[in-house]
Amino acid sequence: MSKLSLEQVKLYLGKVPGWQLREESMALSRTYQFSDFPAAISFVGRVAELLEQDSRHVEIRIHQERVTFTVSSKEAQGLTGKDFALAQMISKVS
Repeated sequence: MSKLSLEQVKLYLGKVPGWQLREESMALSRTYQFSDFPAAISFVGRVAELLEQDSRHVEIRIHQERVTFTVSSKEAQGLTGKDFALAQMISKVS
């Protein structure tokens, strides 16, 4: 899939509420807050199952009850439609 232009990326952002664009790295990012660490880990486990089935990879950072996902396409050196589809998939898990 080909790399999206900055204008296209900004249009796609409206389809993934809660996600933010990191322009410096052309990546999507979203942080989720949970009541406690076990709830955060449980959420990551559910997302990991979907990612494994879909053969996709994403950066996941866990800090106490916060989980941050960062999505980008290194092959495309930017964002593609698949990255936005992945962001939507993660959002549906929450």
